[in-house]
Amino acid sequence: MSVAVGTPRQDVLNQLAAEFAATAAEHDRTGTFPVANLARLHEVGLVGLTVPVAYGGAGANISTVVDVLGTIARGDPATALVLAMTYLAHAHQGGSGGWPHAVYSRVAHSTVAEGAMVNHLRVEPDLGTPARGGLPATTARWIGDGWELTGHKIYSTGAPVLRWMLVWAATDPAADPAGPADAEPRVGNFLVPADAAGIEIVRTWDHFGMRATESHDVVFDRVRLSADAGLGLVPVSALRDLTIDPSIAAWGGLAISTIYLGVAEAARDWLVGFLHERVPSNLGKPLASLPRFQAAVGEIDVTLTTARVLVETTANGVDAGDAAAAARANAVKSTVTNAAIRAVGEAVALIGNPGLTRVNPLERHFRNVLCGRVHTPQDDAIHAAAGQALLAR
Repeated sequence: MSVAVGTPRQDVLNQLAAEFAATAAEHDRTGTFPVANLARLHEVGLVGLTVPVAYGGAGANISTVVDVLGTIARGDPATALVLAMTYLAHAHQGGSGGWPHAVYSRVAHSTVAEGAMVNHLRVEPDLGTPARGGLPATTARWIGDGWELTGHKIYSTGAPVLRWMLVWAATDPAADPAGPADAEPRVGNFLVPADAAGIEIVRTWDHFGMRATESHDVVFDRVRLSADAGLGLVPVSALRDLTIDPSIAAWGGLAISTIYLGVAEAARDWLVGFLHERVPSNLGKPLASLPRFQAAVGEIDVTLTTARVLVETTANGVDAGDAAAAARANAVKSTVTNAAIRAVGEAVALIGNPGLTRVNPLERHFRNVLCGRVHTPQDDAIHAAAGQALLAR
């Protein structure tokens, strides 16, 4: 049954964040994804937010996405991250196309009508992240009436709850119908139904932070796919000439920024509550009444407020077609995630041992926010690109 998809109300988002926060600690402890959260997101029409209107979605812009993900992340960032992957997959399709209508229609309909989640699976054990260069070892071989996929992906965010996997792979030239046997491989994404035979989810995810994302390994053993499963396949030699619409590319950096900023904002809010509730016997009044704590909390709030303005104004610029705003999205990602990490670290330092006690959410927020640095693009790549661009003028 289809669910109406539209502009989300802030009070609904706040309610969802509160609900998700109630179970976040338990899912972090057990390393299990909060599946019930996805059902609630679908119930209120949020899963299909970035599906194009022509396919039944809301066709939401990045400003709306930033608001939704930032609020949800305050309650449970694992939920926000898996949701973000689905948003980005559909936003890319809606912005640049490239999929056959019949293929995309299946995916879009399942997301809008059933809340189906989608994610790109790109990272491999030997390759690492493809953002650093290199080609996938995962191989798709043409078998006459379709494809056969074999390979191994790691850090597959939300693997157990995905309906569709967009698997980055190379064709086997010896069997590729697009050219002679001695041609070079073609590279692109292969649309894989997550319930296809030959897929094994290996539960390897046991990380310091973002534990509930269940970003396990996924192994593909001669998985049979339809003839139209290969999407955007191009020869290896053409990869260097491919360009992605900067306004669509900017979505990734802004989505990651708002999620980890949401984590830091949740940490700030917990800190404020703690300082009001904590009344040392030798003081006789809450820690919140002391100028030292007031100044420290004020500094944290200024840092996070400034970061939030930076994310929102950049998102507004991207939506308005401002090329400069799109170009600085990666710089925003670096600045905002580091500001979030610094703010939560300062909160921990401010209150000492209680900040690192597992019973307190601040300890979990601190572990989670540190993961902002490892998302592509990473700081060194952002800084190198910025420096090269500046010095090339």
